[in-house]
Amino acid sequence: MTDITLLDGGMGQELVHRAGDKPTPLWSTQIMLDHPGMVTQVHADFFTAGATIATTNSYAIHHDRLVDTPVEGAFSALHQSAMFEARAARRAHGSGRVAGAIGPLIASYRPDLHPTSDIAVPLFAEVAELLATACDLLICETVASLAHARDILAASTPTGIPVWLALTVDDTDGTKLRSGEPVADAVPIAEQGGAGAILINCSTPEVIAPALSCLQATSLPTGAYANGFEQITDGFLSDKPTVDALTMRNDFTPEHYAEHVMGWVAAGATIVGGCCEVGPAHIVEIARRLRDAGHTIV
Repeated sequence: MTDITLLDGGMGQELVHRAGDKPTPLWSTQIMLDHPGMVTQVHADFFTAGATIATTNSYAIHHDRLVDTPVEGAFSALHQSAMFEARAARRAHGSGRVAGAIGPLIASYRPDLHPTSDIAVPLFAEVAELLATACDLLICETVASLAHARDILAASTPTGIPVWLALTVDDTDGTKLRSGEPVADAVPIAEQGGAGAILINCSTPEVIAPALSCLQATSLPTGAYANGFEQITDGFLSDKPTVDALTMRNDFTPEHYAEHVMGWVAAGATIVGGCCEVGPAHIVEIARRLRDAGHTIV
């Protein structure tokens, strides 16, 4: 059958649930500070569940997210902590790869806030260069516009390690990015920009299949990892949002989510996993179904 790379699930939301603390705009970064070792344990649990990649808890570590917080000057140290925790879990597990996560500047799902290239590229490059020192690959996550795609690839591919581009799409029309631009238009940008794979992430599971169909023209590996939110609310799209403005779907069981994932694999996806609200139990079920279908998890 097929070799399938099984990503982990949603680190940020898993940390929020385990910590039980009131969410702050620093999100999972705050929990890494307040609960030492919890990130390592989450990574370990995803490895045990069957994931072969640990995605660093660095999605939200950007200078703009740290402004006016007690850790405003800890940009580099926070990245080092995120890499250390992922590598510690990988070392204990004895196998797997570490993927350095680079999230959007300023805010998720807000392509209207993406800075101009002269500002964005150096900011992304600073993150990419830090992560590349201790990661096997980079995942540029929740890329919501064509400009975002161009800038993040221009910043990250010069590191010399593989770069996977993960696009987030409209929750009602998977053929469009959250910017309203066609998903298909991101394919030449990814190919010419040096991406090693094109993924769809942090979107509702129902729109992943049409999004993947827009990637059929590429020879690059494709894949997906969806979120389990009911919807991206107006409250979350405001300034300095916190994740308590979002709620998990009632039907987001491991079995239900795994059905979606197996459909993506049947359509040709070779990299799958989960985003926000996907926990170790979801990855266990996906791993079981992949093996039962004769696929090899790599």
